Amino acid sequence: MTAPAFDTAPPFDTALCRLTGVRHPLVQTGMGWVAGPRLVSATAEAGALGVLASATMSTSRLAEAIAEVKRRTDRPFGVNLRADAGDAEERVDLLIRERVAVASFALAPDERLIGRLKDAGVVVIPSVGARRHAEKVAAWGADAVVVQGGEGGGHTGAVATTLLLPQVVDAVDVPVIAAGGFFDGRGLAAALCYGAAGIAMGTRFLLTTDSTVPDAVKRHYLAAATSDTVVTSRVDGMPHRMLRTGLTRAAESAHPLRRLPAALRQAWAFKELTGMSWRRLLADGLALRRNHELPWSSVLLAANAPMLIKAALVDGRPQAGVLPAGQVAGVIDELPSCAELVDRIVGEAAAVLADRAATVRPGPAR
Repeated sequence: MTAPAFDTAPPFDTALCRLTGVRHPLVQTGMGWVAGPRLVSATAEAGALGVLASATMSTSRLAEAIAEVKRRTDRPFGVNLRADAGDAEERVDLLIRERVAVASFALAPDERLIGRLKDAGVVVIPSVGARRHAEKVAAWGADAVVVQGGEGGGHTGAVATTLLLPQVVDAVDVPVIAAGGFFDGRGLAAALCYGAAGIAMGTRFLLTTDSTVPDAVKRHYLAAATSDTVVTSRVDGMPHRMLRTGLTRAAESAHPLRRLPAALRQAWAFKELTGMSWRRLLADGLALRRNHELPWSSVLLAANAPMLIKAALVDGRPQAGVLPAGQVAGVIDELPSCAELVDRIVGEAAAVLADRAATVRPGPAR
């Protein structure tokens, strides 16, 4: 697909735009089972950075997904990787070979992996949840960082974006992309005023017409209130923000030992679906245990998450699965296309900043 020519200059030319080659400082995050070729290419065509989620794909399926995005658009896009995956090196080779513009990481990659990607011209953008993590990856050569506050969906921390973002902006010299709690142009304007180079959104892009999530599940999200999300470690052993469902309520009340048999069944199902070997599954579990200092019981529970998320977001069974969601789910009430969403957010942000500049003036000097 040939990208249409733009007649006007974009209102925001931030460090994120210049670094990645996108038109607008917006990022669609790499959500497992959600951020596939259709959503990523639609986001890219809209002028934002779409990111493929690879953790729920085999390497061969990832290669197919990259090729499909390239057939749909010639604009820059990224791929999200798990730095601790047993085949991380193989996936990095694939990104380099296919000249993918951006490699994002849910967990901080090591210095050597960052160096390999940068030497090949791939932009490296890890996600972090603490200032010290941002400082570490910036020192290792990361080109930018996504910093997610506690409002965000999926695995998240406890510090609000409004507190975490300025800390990270002040601490590192690379572009900072704000995530957690963003859904409109006011949020983009606020993030830019904090010093961010753009914003990243997951739930907001999930709730678009370009998302492949079943319509019935989208309606479940749209009906949610801001109080309908919960952060729990009972599903996969790590703090995870999701919508409350029958399954999450059962998980919260069940004893860990009662959840282990189900976790083992889910591990087997995930292995069969992705073509993983038991050796790689065990290696990934060891890396998870080492990086997060988790007990073995929690590592076993971590096998729950991918298949439970698939049950909800792919199979369309929200009460039988997990619905990762940021708190913004409670304030979203419609399903625009990615193009409509991006244009609206950028236009709103420009209008908000122009209005503030016109109406807020400094008081007299004292």
